[in-house]
Amino acid sequence: MSRLRIEASTPLCLLQDAGRFGVRHLGVTQGGAADWCSMSWANWLLGNELDATVIEITLGGLAVVAEEECWLALAGADLAARIDGQPLAPWRSFKLGKGQTLQLTQPLLGARAYLAAPGGFQAPQVLGSSATVVREELGGLDGMGLPLAKGAALSYGGESRLLREVPATLRPDLKLNTPLDLVLGAQIGQFGGQSLFDVFNSAWTLDSRADRMGVRLLGKALEYQGPPMISEGIPLGAVQVPPDGQPIVLLNDRQTIGGYPRLGALTPLALARLAQCLPGAQIRLRPVVQEVAHCEHIKYLQRFKDS
Repeated sequence: MSRLRIEASTPLCLLQDAGRFGVRHLGVTQGGAADWCSMSWANWLLGNELDATVIEITLGGLAVVAEEECWLALAGADLAARIDGQPLAPWRSFKLGKGQTLQLTQPLLGARAYLAAPGGFQAPQVLGSSATVVREELGGLDGMGLPLAKGAALSYGGESRLLREVPATLRPDLKLNTPLDLVLGAQIGQFGGQSLFDVFNSAWTLDSRADRMGVRLLGKALEYQGPPMISEGIPLGAVQVPPDGQPIVLLNDRQTIGGYPRLGALTPLALARLAQCLPGAQIRLRPVVQEVAHCEHIKYLQRFKDS
């Protein structure tokens, strides 16, 4: 069994996997990697299961030391990673020698990087997942929902000496040059005509009020004209519109029910791209029907099998 020792960390460095499923009726949220695409590619680089436990590093601040020679993989945001001071680009697996330090410091492109180890990092399974949800005190290294802390040891038991890169043509676009796909929801027809025009024909700015629960979009206030709602279940990526008319995209650590009207929900691929945006970035939304979104999702998953 190999180990990494954490030399530096922040509250935004978390163990994550694909998340918890089948427990929302208990009021337990999903959790899991905010950018599931980058998590999957990090695991793919080492031949792991695509949902094996990884470290999600948001905005940098993580440093780990290898207690013995090991092979790791890094995908997602470019957080100025270095090995003993030498630059390391993401989207590749690499060797970390005994006593060497891997450090991720600040975002150069994107917001979240994912560090994978052979077989996945070992952590207790809580309700079927090791995903860290701090608010619910679930998952993580001790099963109690704590972020990774300086001095902790991360173990993994797999074997891999694969040294490869994700082809440039398969890497997710972190620059957000195209609109994010939104599957239209049940209340979409109860927004005013001007609001529906503004939703898809205006740029939205990501507010600084953002975390793993959700991110607020700033722009023209939207007007809901329907009746009051009874709280209902909220899917991943739901775009709620509270009374101030500023939409909120709900992410992995969202609450399980809510009573605000919804424009719809971002597709999983759109959510992965949104997870890489920094506050102040501008996005646009594009309407899509569920059948088209499903086909695009299946086509994307096929990339891991064909690569």
